Amino acid sequence: MKYILVTGGVISGIGKGIIASSIGTILKSCGLRVTAIKIDPYINIDAGTFSPYEHGEVFVLNDGGEVDLDLGNYERFLDISLYKDNNITTGKIYQHVINKERHGDYLGKTVQVVPHITDAVQEWVMNQAKVPVDDDKKEPQICLGGTIGDIEGMPFVEAFRQFQFKAKRENFCNIHVSLVPQPNATGEQKTKPTQNSVRALRGLGLSPDLIVCRSAKPIEMAVKEKISMFCHVEPEQVIFIHDVSSTYRVPILLEEQGIIKYFKQRLNLPIDDQPSDLLMKWKKMACRYERLLKVCSIALVGKYTKLSDCYASVFKALEHSALAINYKLDLMYIDSTELERSMEAENSVKYHQAWHKLCKADGILVPGGFGIRGTEGKLQAISWARTKKKPFLGVCLGMQLAVVEFARNCLNWEDANSTEFDPDTKNPVVIDMPEHNPGDMGGTMRLGKRRTVFKTENSVLRKLYGDEMFVEERHRHRYEVNPELTHCFEEKGLKFVGHDTEGNRMEIIELENHPYFVGVQFHPEFSSRPMKPSPPYLGLLLAATGTLNAYLQRGCKLSP
Repeated sequence: MKYILVTGGVISGIGKGIIASSIGTILKSCGLRVTAIKIDPYINIDAGTFSPYEHGEVFVLNDGGEVDLDLGNYERFLDISLYKDNNITTGKIYQHVINKERHGDYLGKTVQVVPHITDAVQEWVMNQAKVPVDDDKKEPQICLGGTIGDIEGMPFVEAFRQFQFKAKRENFCNIHVSLVPQPNATGEQKTKPTQNSVRALRGLGLSPDLIVCRSAKPIEMAVKEKISMFCHVEPEQVIFIHDVSSTYRVPILLEEQGIIKYFKQRLNLPIDDQPSDLLMKWKKMACRYERLLKVCSIALVGKYTKLSDCYASVFKALEHSALAINYKLDLMYIDSTELERSMEAENSVKYHQAWHKLCKADGILVPGGFGIRGTEGKLQAISWARTKKKPFLGVCLGMQLAVVEFARNCLNWEDANSTEFDPDTKNPVVIDMPEHNPGDMGGTMRLGKRRTVFKTENSVLRKLYGDEMFVEERHRHRYEVNPELTHCFEEKGLKFVGHDTEGNRMEIIELENHPYFVGVQFHPEFSSRPMKPSPPYLGLLLAATGTLNAYLQRGCKLSP
């Protein structure tokens, strides 16, 4: 097993996840089996209870793990299926060690950070690195991992300082991602932050084999030579990644700078110097992305719109679908509170700007979320999409609110609501699931991959999924559509075309006589891949560009 540790310096959010994923993509294109582990130093057991403004979206895995969004990057780039144990947190490690101590496994010894916590980290990494993540279920050959050097992450850094000797030099490689800023005042690219970052890392006992320098613009050769000299590495060990038009370009930039040849020599890998067809596909995809001319605009109506990472997988799923039909995506984030009537009185400019965005969009998407804030604005957007025949996709809460909107405006149940927002409503069209504990918040939802069965052949989504009898998608919800009231909706044209294997839980809605009005209880964005777009999102883009019917008539084949 070969281990590649990716560390970050200078600032967070520098792109460790994308760079690690891109390196994995290159190695996978050389015929190697690659897995990935993300290390987060927070004390939370998992990411499930975070606000999206803390660390971005919560990514959900097949086994129900609620994890950091970087694991989403790993899955999308490498086309693998990871597990909850591929995301290590301080909370998980300490819980594991404390449970062993309570069990008496340490035989009365004083339990300390070194060696017990550091040993637990190393043991976890070695065990998880062997778990198959590809469809062929073969053991991986390379394990990519990422962590940072904050004070709370010191036990992890110390664990890897020890681990590099345990694994041996030919099996362990450290990549350090740093920032090369370019102040506007001088316009000169500065190397001092990278020098200090590498010096600090060396002081902790880790010496980088590759230094990946992030910058706004391409870095000059003189800067490369300066970093090489002051950071005690060869010039070919300094890699530049400047801001690019799309993340699809990153693996290509890395490959152009000789990273395959370096890894072959440094880790003694049994590979050719040249990448395979997989990387050629990435090159074609990156070139196609940059040449797109036609634009499709989608309005994303949510409550976490100030930070794009809050909807990272939704954005990627839309981007994959737009690229598949040769359109450039124009994603307009709309804060749902700005669509509400109260906003008109409070700030009429924001209110009218939000509505202007919504009205000019080709399609409307209402993603998942929790809590009552902004729900009235989402209901307004759904009503607009339904009455104006705008293509619409509702995901999780978006589907539930589509049911609430239909109940209020088509069934005339004025107080129809979800018990999440109004526990005393007389028409509870969305209810909490009885088997899920409302006391503890962490890990108590309906999570992970579940089967959804189509109950009719006359379904747009079934056709988009290739006319399959069932689909398996990832879930993350605590509330569901009230199954006792579904017949009232179906009589008026809102069809529940998909349900769970028992037939009690409503999973997919479709509205009759509408170009595309679809809601799904699951999160299809988590399964979207650059070369395999998610069918519900693809349907939204096709409908928004007016090409859905032609696509269905061609037997769900994309035009060349």
